[in-house]
Amino acid sequence: MDIIDELKAFVATAQTGSFTAAADQLGVSNRLTSKYVAELEARLGARLFQRTTRKVGLTPAGEDLLARAPALLDEFDEMLAEVTEGSKGFSGVIRISAPMTFGEIYVATLLGRFAADNPDLTFDLRLTDRYVDLASDGIDLAFRIGQTDMLSLKARKLGRLSTMIVASPDYIARHGAPTVPEDLTRHACIVDTNRRIPRRWVFTRDGEEHVVRVEGRFLANSARASAELAMAGHGIAFAPRFAICDDLRAGRLVRLMEDYEGEGGPVSIVYLEGRALPRKLRALIDFAVADMARADIL
Repeated sequence: MDIIDELKAFVATAQTGSFTAAADQLGVSNRLTSKYVAELEARLGARLFQRTTRKVGLTPAGEDLLARAPALLDEFDEMLAEVTEGSKGFSGVIRISAPMTFGEIYVATLLGRFAADNPDLTFDLRLTDRYVDLASDGIDLAFRIGQTDMLSLKARKLGRLSTMIVASPDYIARHGAPTVPEDLTRHACIVDTNRRIPRRWVFTRDGEEHVVRVEGRFLANSARASAELAMAGHGIAFAPRFAICDDLRAGRLVRLMEDYEGEGGPVSIVYLEGRALPRKLRALIDFAVADMARADIL
């Protein structure tokens, strides 16, 4: 039995928590995945999983192996890639995670541009606003908005997010435009519940912080939905630039309080520390850095 196949079955099972999910990920049968893991346990003389009727859990020996096996498999894939990529180009699957709105507006089209020059690559894009654990979810790269403090992750910065106050021309004509943050307390505000403290809006001007608590009838867990509500004249939105740049250019939304800078943060691609990064992932990261510089959406 090929130890590489055994290790791949082990890692997939450990990351997904079941032989069935691992088999789906690997594209083989459930029975074959179980057999590969059993052969690996026999080869090592150690039990790697505690099996129950619903899922499998790692033993201490399994935890030790999982800490090393993914990097070993990556190095093996990298070795093969370096031999073949010169003539065949990149191949295989890249699994990417991104926040919902940012992924829909930018990451999906970014991957389309990268894919045009890499026809043998397959992309698995998973959009969610929840925190994603790269190791347990089997993610190669994740786009993150905000500071990444986890020691297990390495980050490559793409740019810095800017946020701004916007409203439709119709809303401004009916209700006027706020000129200072305190004016927002007298306006209908559309609240993006993805923010850490949704109703607390923070601005900076000349190094001084201004904080205001806003009220409004509409709450949404999507920057894009907030922008749509603002364009319909339902209130003022506090939105990231990437979600509204086309609407600003088209005049569907108008930026307000331009002297005040909204909350921001880094936009990065992150990946697991301590692993040999395959060339196809390095190529995608480099492409994203250059593409973001041209996109002018942050």
